[in-house]
Amino acid sequence: MNTYNNAFEVFQRGFIGYCTLGVLVQSCLGSIAAMAILQNGTSFGNMFQLFLVVVSCMAFNGAVLAQQKPKVVFNILIWSVLLSIFLSAANFL
Repeated sequence: MNTYNNAFEVFQRGFIGYCTLGVLVQSCLGSIAAMAILQNGTSFGNMFQLFLVVVSCMAFNGAVLAQQKPKVVFNILIWSVLLSIFLSAANFL
């Protein structure tokens, strides 16, 4: 939890700048994950994975636009980035 708390404190101090970077990075990772998923076909499982990636990316973008509390935005950012990386790795391998 110490690493999480340290990262959150840094994120909270530069909230506006990190939100901007978060939108850019998370959108790029989400699009890479979507590409990896769609390269494997359009079965129900792939479409469900694509749904998860799109929902997680849109949740972060929505949290930023709705001006949610920094902790909510930070948690959604972590979830979105980890999900995109995991699904990218699973589909590229």
